[in-house]
Amino acid sequence: MCLSPNILTAFDQLGLYEQLMSFSKPGRNATFYTDQLKVIATDSGIPAEVVGYDRVLFARPELYEMLFKQIPPNKVHLAKKIVSFEHDRDGVTVTLGDHSTVRGDILVGADAVRQHLYDILNKQGLLPKTDTEAMSVGYVSLLGTTDALDPIKYPGVLKETCDTAFVIGDGSTPYTWATFAVPGNKICWNVVIQLGLSSIADEDIGSADWVAQDNQKMMDSIRHFKTPFGILGDLFDATQTEKVSKVFFEDKLFETWSHGRVVLIGDGAGAVNAMQDAVLLANHIFDILPTTHDSIVTALKDYREERFEAIKEQYPQSYISAKLMYGHSFSERMLRHFVFNWLPKSIQQKQLQKNTAYRPQANFLPLAPKRGTLEIIPQRPSRRLQKEQEEAKKKAASAL
Repeated sequence: MCLSPNILTAFDQLGLYEQLMSFSKPGRNATFYTDQLKVIATDSGIPAEVVGYDRVLFARPELYEMLFKQIPPNKVHLAKKIVSFEHDRDGVTVTLGDHSTVRGDILVGADAVRQHLYDILNKQGLLPKTDTEAMSVGYVSLLGTTDALDPIKYPGVLKETCDTAFVIGDGSTPYTWATFAVPGNKICWNVVIQLGLSSIADEDIGSADWVAQDNQKMMDSIRHFKTPFGILGDLFDATQTEKVSKVFFEDKLFETWSHGRVVLIGDGAGAVNAMQDAVLLANHIFDILPTTHDSIVTALKDYREERFEAIKEQYPQSYISAKLMYGHSFSERMLRHFVFNWLPKSIQQKQLQKNTAYRPQANFLPLAPKRGTLEIIPQRPSRRLQKEQEEAKKKAASAL
């Protein structure tokens, strides 16, 4: 997993940045190769002295473990499937797969909650037509992290920084695979397969349940792929089968983000956007006073209003980035050739700096100290804190 300065500021604000860095490596260089490991292009990103942070790369389970430690154990319940929910003017009741129920003021959800919410709204005629259309699934991603490797055989794992290698298959191989080293002498690997060009992936996407045996079938077909660390098969053999994950990339920007006391997050491009959603939603929840039904509904709508334009602007960029890195049609290969060989670096740097300037924080907490020279988009202040400060000033003035 990779996190950029757009969200590292929030980790810094929460006092988690140094802990995050303890199991991460700074990612300063990315190299793109052909499937025969011939260099296509290199990318060093924006210097840390400008943006304040390096990109950081790590194994995803390490992040989960760190975040779980910040939450009281009784607040986290695993292996609980949401079956349905009902919301009224007093709260939300969620029914789980084991027939138990939980009730709260607000339900924050992602895919499963969205599907159920949209079913309800569609039956009531309240769902926009664009939100009823099916998502297109363009890619399947298979990923894992090896156990600790012998640094004599894999000397690259000892480097303090992380060099990411993206290998782009030729016209007959609709795959892009990547590797990078993380602390603990481990290597993270990821294989992305474009649908419509691979029979194995196309058959697999139709399966409702993905199991280890299905993963193994796909892994066996690509063992011979070359990486700077050797062939993929060697990395597969050093990875515990049950720790191999498979995800698919969905392509859709939804219009409906909330209804009543139910709100959705994660409708964007990748983990960083989902984390930014969480930060901004927390800001709007903090501002809810009084905690009435109408105040909650207004706050959730305000969250969507603030966030949607940023997501809408980022969405096309994410779409193009996916084509550049994972696309294998003729037009996508032409696009990649143009960007890698003809698009001026200055234009790429300008867009990167614009994207990096957007880095929301929790506005009800002390802001993280500014790092780097890049001008950051100002943080929208908390209306609740502003109101409390104004009332405190009036009270102090009247006491004189």
